[in-house]
Order: sequence, then structure tokens, then C-alpha cells
Amino acid sequence: MVATVQSYLTERNRAFTGDGWDGVVRISAGGYYGTGALLFDGHALLTAAHLFDSPGGMVTVHFETAKGSSSVQASKVLLHPGYDNDGNNDLALVWLGEAAPLAAERYDIYRDSTELLQDFTLVGYGVPGTGYEGMDDTYAGAPIRQWGKNRFDADPATLKQTLGPVMGWQPLAASQLMADFDNGLWAQDALGRFTGVYDRGQGVDEGNLTSGDSGGPAFIAGKVAGVASYGVSLSTDFTDPDSDLVSNNASFGELAAWQRVSFYQQWIDQNLRAQYQNAPVTVADVQLRIGEGNDKAVTAYFLLEFTGVRTDPNQWLSVDYRTRDGSAMAGEDYFAVSGRLVLYPGENKAVIPVELKGDLVPEADETFYLDVFNPVGGSFGSGVATLSAMRTIVNDDLW
Repeated sequence: MVATVQSYLTERNRAFTGDGWDGVVRISAGGYYGTGALLFDGHALLTAAHLFDSPGGMVTVHFETAKGSSSVQASKVLLHPGYDNDGNNDLALVWLGEAAPLAAERYDIYRDSTELLQDFTLVGYGVPGTGYEGMDDTYAGAPIRQWGKNRFDADPATLKQTLGPVMGWQPLAASQLMADFDNGLWAQDALGRFTGVYDRGQGVDEGNLTSGDSGGPAFIAGKVAGVASYGVSLSTDFTDPDSDLVSNNASFGELAAWQRVSFYQQWIDQNLRAQYQNAPVTVADVQLRIGEGNDKAVTAYFLLEFTGVRTDPNQWLSVDYRTRDGSAMAGEDYFAVSGRLVLYPGENKAVIPVELKGDLVPEADETFYLDVFNPVGGSFGSGVATLSAMRTIVNDDLW
């Protein structure tokens, strides 16, 4: 679990089921475990590549939701091809062998490069600990999901420019985000003392990563902005902010790094799209009427296509989108989604998946909509601000 200011026994920082964290999962692989987040398509998880450093064996995803606990075997794991021993490109996508539980939240990714100096919430299943004592290496209980808060204070690559050989690794520029574990005192404000960007922390909400939190999400505005990667204790001849002078035990004054999701959004998006099942590739393939299914999610796809010409072949094109109720109700009949679709260089079309919630209740056919707006790099035509499309959820239960 996340290391916090108070002991986990107080349950103050417990990420209970039903509180919005039920899409944060525990991933078992190669005799170890870490944390991950269920993404917006409901079929893939985002986590850290280093969870899979020990090859072999099954990869199992453990869900804890308001509807109960369950485990699903992974069908595929994809590591970022640039993953290295310096903690760079430490990302992996894990696909589920079956649909995720309907009670598990799905999370969009944070796409704007505005994370620095923003507060975030970290959630994970790491070993318990506090900033005063560090991780409890004697803990033998079941993994517990906890939350904490912090602030992204620095880019590790920039910190490397300041500290030089004090940092024994070379972070890739703009690809990571770093936070320190503050206790409200200047002495433990590590990034303040190293970089001059002072922040005394989140008070009793402050949190840090421990072993087992690897791969866990850092949320900004409910979206996954970071993926937990590593923790570190740094010192120079003149500055040693670690409160207990024990390296890498998640105590006050230590630091942690997350992979910066906005930096990797193209890799994430394009690999997710490549795995969509039965997604349309032409207008003729689009299904306007979709059976709802029973107790699993069924995916409805909306196809967007750009028919113009890019002024620059390397240009990104984008639109924002959100679902809207018709006779079908978000949360009851389908998962509401909102976000941004990006067409990367070489792409002129892509799909937006929306999951339908299957049930056994006889009911009339129902409809919902997807609105697309705010085009960047193109337009919808003169005077057109929004495009809308409708899907019909077909009742497949007997009256």
C-alpha cells in the first residue's frame, strides 16, 4: 500500500470499494505483484514494465469492487520497446482474457503536458509504512489498497542536470515526473532543497510509493497522469533530506518517480486500437444496433474519419468527445465516457469504444449518443460545432 503519514491501522487512507478506486487492481506476475489501472476501453490495464522482469508463469489481475472480489487471467502483456535499466519507458499494457467486472471503474489518461506543480492522488497495493518509520518489512498480511496525495515537483531529467553523478541513472527528458515525501519541515523538502521548488506537502494526506505500488496510477482530475516506477533516496555533501538516513525505505525526505502518461499517449492509444475486437474499419462496418448481453460488458464502436489534408504530415489532429443519454442511462445501461481522440501521423481514422452494461432485465430497446466537438487541426465544416451519432442498445432478454 502507499506509505502514509498515519499508520494503515487507522484506515484513514484506505481505498475502500465503492469510493472510485475499484479500477485500481493488483497484478501478480512471476512470483511478485504490483498495481495497475483499468483503462477506458475496459479490456486493458496500464502498469509498469518492470513487474515482468522475471518471466514465466501466468499473469493474474485481482479486482476488488463493491460487488465483490474476482481474478482474471491476462491474455497478453506488451512491454514498451524502449524499456531499460535506467527506469526509462517503464510501461506495460496488460489485456484481460475476459471482460472486466462491470463494477470496476474505467479510467481515461491525462493528455496535457501540464502535470508539473500539480497535486495528484496515488493509489496502490504496496507494503504498509509511514513516513516516520519507512516500510514495514515484517508485514505478512494481505495486500491492502491505499491512497495518498502528493505534488509533481520536478522532471527527473532536469534534476539530473542539477545533481549530475549524484544520480546514478539517466532519465529520458520529459518522460517522467517526480515527487518527494514531505512532513511539513524544510529539512525533508528534498526537491525544494535540490531544485528551489519548495513545497511542504499535503499534511496528513501526504503519501509515497512502497514496494508493490509499482505500476499504480497517479490521478489528476480523475485521469491517469502517472504510472508508479521507482523510489530513491538522494543526498549530496551538503544536503541529505532523508529523515531516517535509511535509503529506499519510503521514509520522509525520499523521492519517487512516475512515468509521464501524456508523453506516452501515442504508444498507449495505438496499441489499444490494434487490439480492439471487431472494431469497424469502414462506415459500412459500423453497427448502429448492438445487443446488450447479459452479465458482461459489450462494446459499441463509434468511427471517426478525417477526410482533409494535414498542413504538416507530423501534425496531430484531435477532437473531444462525450456520451449523452437518450432513453439509455449512463451508469445503468452503458459506461459514460469523455475524453480526447487523437489521430497521429499516418492515421486518418480511429474508433471510440463505449461499453454497454449487460443484464437479464426485459426492457425496451434504448438509445444513447456520442457528441464530438472542439476539432483541432481541422473542422467539421462551416457553422458546424458538434457532430452527434446515436447507438441503439437492443434488448435481448425475453419479455
